[in-house]
Amino acid sequence: MAEDKTRTDTSDRSEIADEDVRHFAEEAGITLDQARTLIRRHGNDRKVLEEIAESIKGS
Repeated sequence: MAEDKTRTDTSDRSEIADEDVRHFAEEAGITLDQARTLIRRHGNDRKVLEEIAESIKGS
């Protein structure tokens, strides 16, 4: 079967929406800039991000 060229869904889960970053930052108790930096450096694995956020929150 040929690829459907009419499909317009261009979402890429490797890109995290600003609202998701904001939510993570608020939930983790870190700044928005810290959250963006963590995601850029460590990817989007929530468990890993939460562990790192917990360690920097006290800093």
